[in-house]
Amino acid sequence: MTQAASADFEQMFEWAPISLWLEDFSALKDLFDSWRAEGVTDLEAHLRADPTRMQQCAACLRILQVNGQTLALFGAASLQELQQRLPDVFRGDMFTTMLPEMLSLWQGRLDYANQTVNYALDGRRIDVAIRVRVLQGHEDRWDRVLVSLQDTTDAVQTRQQLTASESHARDLFHYSPVSLWVEDFSGVKRLLDEVREQGIQDFRVFLSVHPEFVARCMEEIRVLEVNRQTLTMFGATNQAELLGNLGAVFRDEMHDTFAEQLIDLWNGKTEQVREVVNYGLGGGLINIHMQFAVLPGHLAHWDLVLVSLVDITARKKAEAYLEYLGKHDSLTRLRNRAFYVDELNRISRKGPWPLGILAMDLNGLKSVNDGEGHVAGDALLRRAGEVLASASAGQPWCMARIGGDEFVALMPGADERVAQELKSRIESMVELNNQFYPGHALSLSIGVASAQRAVEVEQALHAADQAMFDAKARFYQEGRHERRRTTG
Repeated sequence: MTQAASADFEQMFEWAPISLWLEDFSALKDLFDSWRAEGVTDLEAHLRADPTRMQQCAACLRILQVNGQTLALFGAASLQELQQRLPDVFRGDMFTTMLPEMLSLWQGRLDYANQTVNYALDGRRIDVAIRVRVLQGHEDRWDRVLVSLQDTTDAVQTRQQLTASESHARDLFHYSPVSLWVEDFSGVKRLLDEVREQGIQDFRVFLSVHPEFVARCMEEIRVLEVNRQTLTMFGATNQAELLGNLGAVFRDEMHDTFAEQLIDLWNGKTEQVREVVNYGLGGGLINIHMQFAVLPGHLAHWDLVLVSLVDITARKKAEAYLEYLGKHDSLTRLRNRAFYVDELNRISRKGPWPLGILAMDLNGLKSVNDGEGHVAGDALLRRAGEVLASASAGQPWCMARIGGDEFVALMPGADERVAQELKSRIESMVELNNQFYPGHALSLSIGVASAQRAVEVEQALHAADQAMFDAKARFYQEGRHERRRTTG
């Protein structure tokens, strides 16, 4: 090489944009040769047997020259300072960081690359991609080795941040208190596109004519992943068990709700909220608030969809109970006065006719309340409710408690003969009830009437009330309220 060429290479070394080290590994080769002569064949086992041997290897590496980028990278003023403070640069677990390099050289691989960590003199961590190459012509002695270090700190940190972000997102997914499903709807979109290409305009009519299309679309949904709350909600031990039994989860009512979901998708609504019904693997019904969204960036194919499910079964039960209380008397479990009024207005408008009416009053309630307290009176009212509910069971009639001791039966489609039959049945069941309950006998005064049309309803109610009052008067005139059953 000419002197000019040598000067060029010197400048290339000095001004290279990555850290370059020219080193002498000949002492390391001599050490390896001596170990081989001693019979060492497994270098890793030999080094692990005595950790000081790795320090011995490190002491054999001699730095001949570094370039300006090396000094800048490690924050050294000169080669001398860098050499004096090498323990600050190559610190940490020396065995872990140097072992791959030592094994590569031991096995005769004279060109080696790895990712490792060094430290600047001010303590900064530097992630580096290291490349070690024994230069040509020096393979026998390893007395000229070129080591290049590329600073990959930014890339490594970015990768670590991305990994941490992905891990955070995955944890949020798996540990969310809401059931989450990641699904692929691309097959559903393909089927919808095929129908659109056939010229179909009214998709709702199409589904009514081809209900099997809904099932075809359901079969095309691919569930990619579910979180832990999903397994808990549906009673599955793992994802495979749940996905293998989706037919037990999405059944019955789900066909109709999914049809509505398809209609929304047909109309371009890729974000949806609705209430649906699913089933746990144990067969229990689960009321669900569902949110469905095709994720941004996947609107062209619908290949990534996020579905969140919130179990609202408890809320639905509470709502049903509140609705029940709004229409029922909590003590007797019969209909309440508000429902009775609404039902009377409905029948007056729409029928059917005739309308049978029973006006009823619980005899002796006041004396029981005054003599033994309202607990005893409430017990008598509950017994009255049991009798009236049983007597009208299976019929589309309104049996209601409309006051403290007042009851009414509205019997749409029943004439006075059927109303009289109900009266007889109630009286028979009262007698039977009294055989099973000790203490105060249950007694009802009952009046019967009927209306053939809406204009007769008020008159029939009045007639039934009057008949009930007459029966009640007879009850008290005969002194039956004084009779008491004794407990055996």
